Amino acid sequence: MSNDEPRSGRMPRGRTAAEAVYLALRDDIVSLARKPGSQVNEKAIALAHGVSRTPVREAILRLAGEGLIDVVSKAGTYVSRIRLSALAETIVVRKALEEVTVRAAVAHATPSQIIEMRALLTRQAEASEAGDQGAFHLADEAFHETIARAGGFPGIWALVQTVKLQVDRYRRLTLPQPGRMALVIREHKLVLDAIEARDADAAAEAMGRHIAGLDVNLAEIRRINPNHFEEDVATIQRFVA
Repeated sequence: MSNDEPRSGRMPRGRTAAEAVYLALRDDIVSLARKPGSQVNEKAIALAHGVSRTPVREAILRLAGEGLIDVVSKAGTYVSRIRLSALAETIVVRKALEEVTVRAAVAHATPSQIIEMRALLTRQAEASEAGDQGAFHLADEAFHETIARAGGFPGIWALVQTVKLQVDRYRRLTLPQPGRMALVIREHKLVLDAIEARDADAAAEAMGRHIAGLDVNLAEIRRINPNHFEEDVATIQRFVA
């Protein structure tokens, strides 16, 4: 199956053509099914989804606004490379927001929600054992979402999702690294243990370390995937200093 073929031949109910194309393209970009720097063929996408080119253009413009697609005049349309400057800013923003949600979860999480979080850690461990990076990522997302929901801040998680698109692509690149998935599970366990112990300071500290730790292996990830990143000297120096 090519990148421009739809995942399903049937459009989900209640969605406009532009919304359906947007969601499919965004998922392909964030999951790295569409590689950074690869060309986006508007005509092929329209044919694959069985729609006109108008909703495809709408979806592309929306993704361009989110920094996931570059529309270059007279040159073409391409999947954006991961911008190091955006990566740095997103880590800072996400760390601040999730320290808020985890403190709220310490105060408000119910026993059943804590059990739900434990089950998600088990799911991550199973995915890690099976080498299933996709399932691991989904369980990771669900863990953080459950914390926000337990704290009474589902809207903050929705906000996190809008700002972390560049980070999600980078996170996908880190998962194949030896020991990475096991490290994430250990860090999640520290967060959850602090929530269960009703220790807000420990929970916030553990969450902060977990989020900030995303940039630890940046130099190695860049070395392995040099064409995936858009770099500037000042940002590189900030990360590797």
